[in-house]
Amino acid sequence: MGATRGATHAVGADLAAVLPPNAKPWYKTPYLLKLNILLFMCMLSSSTIGYDNSMMNGLQALAPWQTFMRHPKGAYLGLINATQAIGGFAAFPLMSVVAQKYGRKKCLYLGFLLITIGTALQTGATNREMFIVSRVFVGLSSAFFGAVPMLVGEVAYPTHRGIITAMFFPLYYVGSLLSAWTTFGTRNMKSDWSWRIPSILQVGVPVVTVAFVILAPESPRWLVAAGRNDEARALLTTYHAGGDESSPLVAFEMAEIQETLRLEKQFKKEASYLDMFRTKGNRHRLFISVTLGVFAQWNGVGIISYYLVSVLKTVGIASPTQQTLINGFLQLWNLIAAVTAAGLVDKLGRRFLFITSSVGMLVCYIIMTGLAGRYAQTHHASVGIAVVPMLFLYYGFYDIAFTPLIAAYPVEIWPYELRSRGVVVTHASTYAALFFNLFTNPIALAALAWKYYIVYVVILIIISLTVFFAYPETRGHTLEEIAVVFDGPGAHVVMEKKTEIQIEHVRE
Repeated sequence: MGATRGATHAVGADLAAVLPPNAKPWYKTPYLLKLNILLFMCMLSSSTIGYDNSMMNGLQALAPWQTFMRHPKGAYLGLINATQAIGGFAAFPLMSVVAQKYGRKKCLYLGFLLITIGTALQTGATNREMFIVSRVFVGLSSAFFGAVPMLVGEVAYPTHRGIITAMFFPLYYVGSLLSAWTTFGTRNMKSDWSWRIPSILQVGVPVVTVAFVILAPESPRWLVAAGRNDEARALLTTYHAGGDESSPLVAFEMAEIQETLRLEKQFKKEASYLDMFRTKGNRHRLFISVTLGVFAQWNGVGIISYYLVSVLKTVGIASPTQQTLINGFLQLWNLIAAVTAAGLVDKLGRRFLFITSSVGMLVCYIIMTGLAGRYAQTHHASVGIAVVPMLFLYYGFYDIAFTPLIAAYPVEIWPYELRSRGVVVTHASTYAALFFNLFTNPIALAALAWKYYIVYVVILIIISLTVFFAYPETRGHTLEEIAVVFDGPGAHVVMEKKTEIQIEHVRE
C-alpha cells in the first residue's frame, strides 16, 4: 500500500505519494482487516436482491407454487415479478433523501426493516394477492440497500476503493446461489413448504449482517458535509492510519474532502436533479447513469434472470430437476466470474471490461439465437443442450462488467453533492428497464419463442457502440479527481494547490 506502481494505477500519483511506504498487506494490518470485514458484511446486503431474483426463477419450476399462484403465464407472470421492480423504483428517490440528510447507514437500517416485512408476508401468504404485495416490500428494501456502494466507496481505504466497491453486485450471487440450491433441495416436496422454506430463508443474510452494519463507520464525506469534521478525522485516523493522528494520508484526505465540498457549495448552495443538466460534464455523467441502468437489463440478461425456466423449455429442457440444477450451477459460475472481475477492475480498467463484456455478450447471443432456431426446426436434443454452455459463457461476459461496475461506476463519476442522486438515476433506470422487461419478456417469449432473441442481438450492437464511444476510463483517480475526467482542467476541484499543501505537510 505504499507509493507503488499499483497504488498509482489505483488512486493516482498525488494520493499514492502520501500512502505509508513499505506497508504490510491489508490482511496483516489489523485496522484495515477490521475495516474490510465490516464493509464486506455491509455489501452482503446485495445478496438479498440476488436471493429474490434466483428464488423467483426456482419457484417457477415447483408444482406447489404453480398451483398456489394458479399457474401464472404471460402478463400475470410478468406482474408477479414486476412488483419487486415497482417497489424499488418508487423508493429510490426517498433513498437519496435519506442518504443525503440522515447518512448512508440509515438507509441500510430501513432496508433491513423492509426485507423483514416482505419475508414475513411472503412466507405467511394465504393467497396470491398477499404473495404479490410481499414482493413490493422486497423491492422497497432493495432501493435502500442501493446506498451501500456510496458508503463503501466513501469509507474504503484509497487503494481498495475500486475493487471493494466493485464487489457489491458480485455478492448478489451469494444470495442467488443460496436460493438456487435451496429450491433445488425442496423441488420434490409436495406441500407449500417447497416454496415457503426458500421464502423464509430470504431474511437469513440480513440477520447475519445487521450487527456488522451497526459497527461499520459512517461516510467521512457525509460527516464533513454535516459539519462533523472531528468525527470524520477520527474515523479516517482509526480506519486508514491505525490511530496515527499525524498521518499525512489522513491530512490529505481531509483536505481533499473539505476543499471539494467547499468549492461545490460555493458554486451551488444546494444540489438538485436539475444540476445534472446544467453543465456538459454533468450531462455526460447523466447519459452514462441512464444508459448503464438500462443496458444492465436490456442486454438480454432479463430473460435468463427471471425466465430461465421458459428459456430452457424453448430448447426442450423441461424437467424440474434439470431446470433447478442448471440454475444452481449457473449461480455458482456467476459468483466466481463476478468476484474475479471485481478483483481486476484496477488492473484492467473499467473501459476495457465494459467493451469486452458488451462484445462478448453479443457474440454469445448470436450463437444462442442460431442454436435455438435450429432446435425449433429439428427438435434434436443435442442442439438444445448446446444452448446450456452458451448461457454460462454469456453470463461470464455479463459478469465481468455489468455486475461489478453498475454499482462502482456511478459512485465514481458523480461529485459528492450529486453522488446519491446519480446513484438513484442509475438504479431507477435499471428498475424502469426491468419493469418493462418483466412484463414484456414472458409475453414475447410465448409469442415469438427463440425469434425474440434477435431483438437483443440488435440492442447489444447498440450497447457495444455506446460503451466504446461514451464510457471513459476512471482508473487512477480519487473520487474528487475524477471531476477532471468529465469537466476538464477547469473543474471546480482545485487539485494542485491542495497537493502542494499536503507535500509540505509531509516534509514537516
